[in-house]
Amino acid sequence: MRPTLFEFAAGEPAYLALAAATTDAVWRTPSSIIPSRVPTSTRVPTSTRGTSSGWPPTWAEVMGGPPAFSASCADQSEVLRMHAGNGDMGDLGERFLRCFDRAADDAELPTDPAFRAALHAYMRRAVDDVLAYAAEDAVVAPGAALPRWGWDGLQT
Repeated sequence: MRPTLFEFAAGEPAYLALAAATTDAVWRTPSSIIPSRVPTSTRVPTSTRGTSSGWPPTWAEVMGGPPAFSASCADQSEVLRMHAGNGDMGDLGERFLRCFDRAADDAELPTDPAFRAALHAYMRRAVDDVLAYAAEDAVVAPGAALPRWGWDGLQT
């Protein structure tokens, strides 16, 4: 049986490294990709402040790891709500996706092409999901579970 993407990457330490590398990549990006009018410190669940946002537990859980994020922090609706209502963000999604892909290298995640393709495909969908709620009057329905992502994409 094929391991989950979480297991293949060597578990929690890999996702902590990926989050740290993504944070570094974001801040190294010219004209930072963080929208200047978003008070991020107030939009991240309290239990995830002080980390590279809620990325490590969220990404780990989505990729087949333990349900730490949804059990102790929030659900997919809250993730979307944190990013909703920012208005047109231009090419922010594409810039973030490039940062994420570069961070996988920086974090020394496995270079297996199928693994990297699965990571990229997940983040592509996550970015698209977030951008779908960019309108300043966006309303996110409550109660959506975090997605689960595998080697072949979204798992139902």
